[in-house]
Amino acid sequence: MLPLLIASVEVAQEAGFVEKFGLEWKYVVVQVISFLILFGVLYQFLIKPTTATMEERNRKIAEGLKHAEETQARLAAAQQESAALIKAAQVEASKVIEEARKTAKEFADKQQAEAVTRAADLQAKAQQAIELEHKKMLEQARGEIARLVVKTTEQVLAKKLSDADRAAYNDAATKELSVL
Repeated sequence: MLPLLIASVEVAQEAGFVEKFGLEWKYVVVQVISFLILFGVLYQFLIKPTTATMEERNRKIAEGLKHAEETQARLAAAQQESAALIKAAQVEASKVIEEARKTAKEFADKQQAEAVTRAADLQAKAQQAIELEHKKMLEQARGEIARLVVKTTEQVLAKKLSDADRAAYNDAATKELSVL
């Protein structure tokens, strides 16, 4: 680069450019060298670290974008998986509900059949109790009628019959009424 600078200074001297503006090529060369030193220092301590920092940031941004894309892909896969799980759970829930309905219906039918059986048993027992009560009442009524008949007969016949006749009539009446 220095030869290029020297060549440009020589061309400028020949064209009268240097004399026209009052430039001295020694000072221009020193200025150029100073500028090159300053440029080298700035490049080494300012531009190079800044460039490295920017490249690091660009790399981190690229990694972040890549990570975001991966995360988005995983999110989409997770959403699909959760949708599949929800659908499977809904199918399972409908099966469980259907099974529960079936079991409840069977249980209700069983309970109804048991209730009908119990009602029939109760009705049969009630019928037997009624018949038993009816027989008991008839026996009581017969006994009461027999007693009344005997008493009435006794009162009617008491005036005209002897004690032996009365006892014989009472026994005969009792036997006849107990047959009925």
